[in-house]
Amino acid sequence: MRHRESTLVLVAGGAGFLGSHLCDRLLAEGHEVVCLDHFGTGRRRNLRHLEREPRFDLVTHDVIQPLPARLRRQRFSRIYNLACPASPPHYQADPEHTLLTSVLGTRHLLLAAEEGGARLLQASTSEIYGDPEMHPQAEGYWGHVNPTGPRACYDEGKRAAETLCADYARAGRVAVRVARIFNTYGPRMRADDGRVVSNVICQALAGDDITVYGDGNQTRSFCYVDDLIDGLHRLMEHDPDRRDIGAVNLGNPVELTVSDLVRRVLAMTGSPSSVVHHPLPVDDPRRRRPDIARACEILGWAPRVPLEQGLRATVLWFSDEAEDGPRATARPGLAVPAALA
Repeated sequence: MRHRESTLVLVAGGAGFLGSHLCDRLLAEGHEVVCLDHFGTGRRRNLRHLEREPRFDLVTHDVIQPLPARLRRQRFSRIYNLACPASPPHYQADPEHTLLTSVLGTRHLLLAAEEGGARLLQASTSEIYGDPEMHPQAEGYWGHVNPTGPRACYDEGKRAAETLCADYARAGRVAVRVARIFNTYGPRMRADDGRVVSNVICQALAGDDITVYGDGNQTRSFCYVDDLIDGLHRLMEHDPDRRDIGAVNLGNPVELTVSDLVRRVLAMTGSPSSVVHHPLPVDDPRRRRPDIARACEILGWAPRVPLEQGLRATVLWFSDEAEDGPRATARPGLAVPAALA
């Protein structure tokens, strides 16, 4: 998958959880990388190790606005659009901005790709399937989404972004790749992002009650970040006979209940935490599992990192972050589990 020569790559949302890992991968491949982020949910600490990297440039900018002139003059070979908050507490905090990030932000990046002849990868989401009536979810499923609910700013924003991408591709204006990303976890997740893996791990490490929404029998499928980044890279570099290859699911098809995840984390951390149940959030999906047959067939891709291995790395990362950051003072119960030390 390595390019024969270095190329200039733009990563919108490059300071975020996935974006920062993608920047690392691209730099390791030998490319020059421009990271674009307005730091709504992205964090500078995710990029601290790149501060002296001569092939890395950080530009603070909100993609809702047209791209800065100096970026429009650059000839990018690849543009990755990961610019949008992805966890419910974050994307619901400013729903208008979330929706506009998906729609206006995607349009501004498509225009840049068209002007410079770049290929664009749109980071879409499994949330476009809503609370699915088809299981597992394949790319041909149109979804079951509430268009006016509290999650709609994200769900419908991403659906509209896919529409824009499809229209540009059909018109031959931009070579587009669309990745529908399922639940991903790993180092550099935010402790406050409200997603189940980060919630459970941080609460277990602190010895706090672990919050489970609903009865815990709802299912999720968890993909480790290294596997996901490999899938994004393979999709971007896939060269089909036609310009539009359609959306591709990227995620782990191994499905487990939230309660099962909690049991694994409690066993791994040795935490004394108890489990408390709260009402299920509005429109929260009951089941979520990707059909990745298409990714396997056209990309030769499938997740490789076992859940236990990925959870272990994530627990250690949250332990280290707690010791280095303000949470260590605020929540002294956080500690490296003896079994992992």
